[in-house]
Amino acid sequence: MAGEAVSVIGLGAMGGALAAALLDTGREVTVWNRTPSRADALVERGAVLAPSPEAAVRAGRLVLVCLLDYDSVHEVLDPAAGALRGRALVNLTNGTPGQAAEFAAWAAGHGADYLDGGIMAIPSTVATEEAFLFYSGDENVLTGHRAALEVLGTPHYLGADPGLAASYDLALLTAMDMMFDGFHHAVALALAREGGSAAGLTGHLVSWLTNMTRVMPAFAAEIDAHRADGTAPVLTQTLDLQRAATMNKIVTAREAGVSTELLERTAAELDAMAAAGHRDWNSPLAIRRIRSEPSA
Repeated sequence: MAGEAVSVIGLGAMGGALAAALLDTGREVTVWNRTPSRADALVERGAVLAPSPEAAVRAGRLVLVCLLDYDSVHEVLDPAAGALRGRALVNLTNGTPGQAAEFAAWAAGHGADYLDGGIMAIPSTVATEEAFLFYSGDENVLTGHRAALEVLGTPHYLGADPGLAASYDLALLTAMDMMFDGFHHAVALALAREGGSAAGLTGHLVSWLTNMTRVMPAFAAEIDAHRADGTAPVLTQTLDLQRAATMNKIVTAREAGVSTELLERTAAELDAMAAAGHRDWNSPLAIRRIRSEPSA
């Protein structure tokens, strides 16, 4: 066997992919799942099925947890807390930053070295070049177990605050969901006209969005600079131009029988910016308003 022994608790689609990736490297992998039959394929490949969460924890110095939510994590690990001392516990369960911070304190109270993680991959891309993971908390866990954790995807350590990984994870998922909402809205508009098709629109949409993402680093630099010293942004657009384009989108959506809810919210926000005395839209202003910061 190559590398350290690792335990994986939770064998849903993602947990099963994590365990399979570790098995592929020849590691000794112990698994546990509430429904034992979910482990059958992994056991056939050499994994050891633990009879209990406590047994799984005791089997590996590195313990990966990937369950539905934090209630499930506590339900599974609370009875096994006595076995956590001296273990490196990496929690890859999706949750909020607050839950991550609370669980980090719980783990520390039971003598575990704790690292919180966010998986930026789908099960089929685990252990590929596309996969990466956010980590925050005890950096020594990542340093000491990097070889095993790198199997899953490229690791990005964000800092000592255990909630940072969850914050970044949910931020990226939010952007993804909003992108897909925009995609569905765009397709609905295209289908409203004779000759329009989802496939016909999507090829152009992917090219357009890919090009537009290239401006995001410039936006980000302006946002950070403005928060640091009030530096004036350089990438601006007049509010009246933004407003005119938004109204055209609203009218077109209405005529196509497509919901205008999100567009009307945008129009209201542009009106509020103008009412506050702003003539131009820019990223620092947008961030201040989203975060309810002073607009002046």
